[in-house]
Amino acid sequence: MPVHGGMLHLETAGDGQVVDLTEAIRSVVRTSGAERGVAIVFARGSTVAVTTMEYEPGAVADLTDLLERLVPRERSWAHNARTGDTNAHAHARAALIGPSESVPIVDGELLLGTWQQVVLVDFDDRPRQREVTVQVLV
Repeated sequence: MPVHGGMLHLETAGDGQVVDLTEAIRSVVRTSGAERGVAIVFARGSTVAVTTMEYEPGAVADLTDLLERLVPRERSWAHNARTGDTNAHAHARAALIGPSESVPIVDGELLLGTWQQVVLVDFDDRPRQREVTVQVLV
């Protein structure tokens, strides 16, 4: 099974910043020449996640609000108490969503819905340099 890879490098602000990765992933797929296969997108780090959503300001605000209600920043976290960190919420949010997505490739294109994009969400409480691996399996 042939594999083509690409690495995306991003600087993020953290604090729940959502970054649309779709066009960068499409570029890796185009470079691979794959007509059929799957693109696997994986973000390195325990405070970052990859998912799909409609990337527009209202949906981003709704996701941010939902995660704050489900996994609040301001609460007693064992990780913070144990390590002296302030980003336990970031680890929990990233674990909840997960670090990767797999998207089918059909006729050389990502098989995404009309309003569906692949996004990175950086939950850490500080700016970060992030690496996202894109593997195209043919």
